[in-house]
Formats: sequence, structure tokens, C-alpha cells
Amino acid sequence: MKLFFLPGTCSLSPHIALREAGIPFELVRVGRKDKQTTDGEDFLGINPKGMVPALRLDDGAVLTEGPAIVQYIADLKPESNLAPANGTLARYRLQETLNFLSTEVHKGFSPLFNPKTPEDYRVLAKDLLAARFALLEARLAQSPFLMGDTFTVADGYLFTMLGWAPHARVDLAPWPGLQAYRARIAARPAVVAAMTAEGLLKP
Repeated sequence: MKLFFLPGTCSLSPHIALREAGIPFELVRVGRKDKQTTDGEDFLGINPKGMVPALRLDDGAVLTEGPAIVQYIADLKPESNLAPANGTLARYRLQETLNFLSTEVHKGFSPLFNPKTPEDYRVLAKDLLAARFALLEARLAQSPFLMGDTFTVADGYLFTMLGWAPHARVDLAPWPGLQAYRARIAARPAVVAAMTAEGLLKP
């Protein structure tokens, strides 16, 4: 199994999931501009969308889109409790949360990384993110993790995005709960291992 990644991007989320689940995998870096992998492949031939993450399974099939990938990983090792069982209301709650994170938070950051985004739209984008952060702050005031008392793949995803805040010039000071949450997740051994492997932490 191969995970195609770029350091610090949304591919960190499935990277964390793989390590939390204890699943063996190979980490393959993708060139940001040339779309060439470190093992000599054209990434566009692997994922025509040209975006990480992509997970190549042992049979050669390729799975893309982070929320789908992390659920696949969780289902490979159900004993890891990274996702509730399929068919349960709790699983649909996880999918609900992943959808919110993907469409409202992840995409909310996108204009802040685009140098062509007008300044007035940057202000609007930050205001929208602030509203989403307020919802997440309130949710995390009720439990240590997004889905309750257990770390799930949703937490790896939100942790990844909160790490983008300094680069997007988004100040997390108004949300101390989110800051404390991120610190808790950052201390997890699997998260430390993933960030170290990507060069985001010094060994």
C-alpha cells in the first residue's frame, strides 16, 4: 500500500490514520509543481485530478479524496476504533462531520492560500472560517474529541487543517478550546511519527 503525499497538506490526515491503525504502508512524496513522485512515476497517471492524497492499494486500485481514504483505512482495522461500525447512526454522524470539515473548513481555507484572492474576499473567507471554528469550539467543549471520548479519523482531519492557520494568517487565539484540542492531538505518538516522517517535526 502506498500513500502519495505532500508535507503538511491534507494528505497528513490519512497518514495519521494509517499510523493510528498500525497498517504498513509506503510513503511516496509528490512534486508540488512537476507532479512527479519520488519513485519516478507521473502522479497525474495515478490520480488525474493531480491532488493528494491518493492511496494505492495492494491490488493496484487507487483511492482518492481524503474523507473516503480515511474511512477505508478505519475499516481495514475496525479494532482501532478510528470509525464507528458501518450502518450505525454513529457512522453517519462521522460522515456528517467529515462532510462538514471537507466542505466548510477545508474549502474555507482554499482562498487564503491563493495569491490571486482579492483582499476583501480574504476578509470574508476568514469571517466564514471564524463561524465554523465557533461551532467546533462549542462541540469540543462537550467532549475531548469530535465524536466523543474516542479519537477518530475526523480528529486527524481537523488537526491537519488547524495546522494551516499560521500559514493562512488565521489567528486561533479567540478559540482556546481549539488550541488545547490541537495540542492534545499533537502529543499522540502516531501524530508525532507522521509529522516527523513528513519533515514537519525534527526527529
